[in-house]
Amino acid sequence: MKRRLLSISTLYPAPVRPGFGRFVARQMEALAARGDWDVTVINPIGLPPPPFSNVGRYKPLSAIPQLETGGPIPVYHPRFTLIPRLSMRINYLMIAHAVLPLARRLHAEAPFDLVDAQFFYPDGPAAARVAAALGLPHAIKARGSDIHLWGQSKTALGQMRRAARDACAVLAVSAALARDMDTLGLAPPSGITVHYTGLDHARFQPLHRAEARARLAASLPALSLRPQDRLAVCVGALITIKGQALAIEALTSLPGDIHLALAGTGADEAALRARAAALGISSRVHMLGAVSHDVLPTLLSAADVMVLPSEREGLANAWIEALACGTPLVIPPIGGAGEVIACPAAGRLAERTPAAIAAAIADLLAAPPAQADVAACAARFSWAANAAALAGIYEKAVSGA
Repeated sequence: MKRRLLSISTLYPAPVRPGFGRFVARQMEALAARGDWDVTVINPIGLPPPPFSNVGRYKPLSAIPQLETGGPIPVYHPRFTLIPRLSMRINYLMIAHAVLPLARRLHAEAPFDLVDAQFFYPDGPAAARVAAALGLPHAIKARGSDIHLWGQSKTALGQMRRAARDACAVLAVSAALARDMDTLGLAPPSGITVHYTGLDHARFQPLHRAEARARLAASLPALSLRPQDRLAVCVGALITIKGQALAIEALTSLPGDIHLALAGTGADEAALRARAAALGISSRVHMLGAVSHDVLPTLLSAADVMVLPSEREGLANAWIEALACGTPLVIPPIGGAGEVIACPAAGRLAERTPAAIAAAIADLLAAPPAQADVAACAARFSWAANAAALAGIYEKAVSGA
């Protein structure tokens, strides 16, 4: 019997932000493609009251359609009222209030079997309220920052605990994250299930570095390298918790033929540029801005190492994508890092200090692992495996098996 899932996710792609939560979309599309689950996504859009919703960063969000039906699954974008920096404690209530009328209508037209949340906060408590109103079970997935950030808030943690207590399934992207959740009291009686991310192996696969760099000359002219130069790449939003400043400082301890490329945008861009200039290494630090999903595999294949000194992660998709392109990692021992770097070819775990990062990069560059050996470390990750595991977890939760 085909099951029906209503998935609530505040992080999901939309026409004005196609890369926003792309990994969530891939997971839900892979689940729907199996044929045993029919999937509907509700992606609530937070907007402040007019006229503030029509200015600044919120203005483009107003153009997001209420419903997208052109993709593999229907995606609804109802609006909820958001008061920037003030309403975070009640956003889950505002989301539930906005979502519930739509959820009731869709459930009346074709009943759902399960409601899930793709992040623990604010999605989890909101999904729990919607599920309770519909008389349905609910599941919640934790991804990293939703636990490590909101778990520090007494109010949010209380809401998360209540949502977890009543959930039929709670998932985490790594065993390390599951342990952190258990410590915070976020494990339901049924326990926490580890559910690893997926990967598009057709898109992310090794491309010979020389060929990759030749392609980059056309697609990323801001990245100008000599044949003898070596490249470290940092993929992620330019925000403090991602630690790009540490990677820039590490560069000062490395030979002058090693360059660093930062792929991403964010509030710290000006500060990172200034830091590189103050250290006298601006010519070796390349700010690439937003790199399209089509170019990203080429960039990763062109790099000798991917460094991401994040303060916190669950299990970053960027880690797996880099490995699949044959690029070893230098990452801190956080979240599921130890579950990803399970063999020397995958890279090195390095503490979040410039000296440790520089030493790990130097170690990898001194004896680079073969791209094929690095890519083999990502072989177990796929969207098909991710979807099969999720279908099994949800079927067991719904059936009570």
